[in-house]
Amino acid sequence: MDTTRRSFLAASSAAGMAPAASFKTFAANDRIRVALVGAGGMGSSDLASALRCPGVELAAAADVYQGRLDRIKEAYGSNVFTTRDYREVLARADVDAVIVATPDHWHSRITIDALNAGKDVYCEKPMVQKVEQGMAVVEAQKRTGRLVQVGSQYVSSLIYHKAKQLLKEGAIGRLNMVEGWVDRNTALGAWQYNIPPNANESEIDWDRFLGNAPKRPFEPIRLFRWRNYSDYGTGVAGDLFVHLLSGLHFATSSIGPTKIYASGGLRRWKDGRDAADVMLALIEYPERPEHPDFTFMLRVNLTNGGNSDGFGFRFTGDEGVMSCGSTVTVTKAARELEPGTMAGAFSKKVREEILSEYRAKYPERKPSVLGMQSHGDQIFDLPPRYDAHQEHHRTFWNAVRNRTSVVEDSTFGLRAAGPALLSLSSFNENRVYKWDPLAMKVV
Repeated sequence: MDTTRRSFLAASSAAGMAPAASFKTFAANDRIRVALVGAGGMGSSDLASALRCPGVELAAAADVYQGRLDRIKEAYGSNVFTTRDYREVLARADVDAVIVATPDHWHSRITIDALNAGKDVYCEKPMVQKVEQGMAVVEAQKRTGRLVQVGSQYVSSLIYHKAKQLLKEGAIGRLNMVEGWVDRNTALGAWQYNIPPNANESEIDWDRFLGNAPKRPFEPIRLFRWRNYSDYGTGVAGDLFVHLLSGLHFATSSIGPTKIYASGGLRRWKDGRDAADVMLALIEYPERPEHPDFTFMLRVNLTNGGNSDGFGFRFTGDEGVMSCGSTVTVTKAARELEPGTMAGAFSKKVREEILSEYRAKYPERKPSVLGMQSHGDQIFDLPPRYDAHQEHHRTFWNAVRNRTSVVEDSTFGLRAAGPALLSLSSFNENRVYKWDPLAMKVV
């Protein structure tokens, strides 16, 4: 890796790349040139969203599978530069920003290399594969002054912006507990992605895919279904828990929990994978100025146990419940105006004493208009054709153009990825983990 690093820096210098500390400014009509690193399903979706943003165009793409690079040229033109080596993309002076949509085990390395090369970065979640990689990304962003946005669109969704507003206004009283879930009831939802018929060693740079992962003989299923394997992915925790944690942290203004425990198992998809298909976690959030202490219970189920896929949150407070999915619904029950009594189990004398004290404290009230309480559901719908993923990209590319901040930067990304990845560690090791959300490290 040292040799690789020196070669990359030499290539960068030879290409006349701008120093990381300098910033290209964009006029309203200027094009922002993007490179895609990792042109699979999520990368292709990210690229399509990026190119729908004003002034963004594709300059280059890198992927270890030649078929994806061929598809890039089919879709976007033969003039797009393509390569199997992402460093050749980063060495190009005509690339302003990079989308990192590789398997998880490459996220931190490519993000740091891109920042050092003077590029802004949109990195798919989770930002890192391992907790201990996180601070290096945070430090690289601070040192270079470049932008990083992590690709969990929950933080840009109007659903969670509305939830944040309602929680702040006290719509459900004091928050006590949150439930979050993602259920995927299809084979594709369980990562059974297609394997192309030409998945052979001449079409795939196998060693480059492996990178720092354990060396293995050529086995294309590991590339095209990489989420199934801990060598390259982070299982349901990194793929889906991190979405739930990102949405929760945004809605509650939380910097993160302090205690994490997870359980689950590999129930259905016993196809050679080592990633669980069912996982549940209990995560404890301490009291902070932004929010009271509360418990977060979350689950992911990939075992096709239902008729449809689903995701959502249920925020429970002492005055009501707020549910978030494709809408935000606040349900407030009529509150009891006074406590009841349990006097009936006592002797007549004691019962009369209890009831006398009770009525002295809570005089009997006659029914009146003033005593009537409002309860029922408030439902908040999204605008027609609203797309949170597109909004997330719009936020990032506007920030690239105007040099403004993003919500889901590397610090936010690590504070969401850390508890998610520790859920996976807790599951694997059958132990409780403690986390310092301020320092962003395991206690």
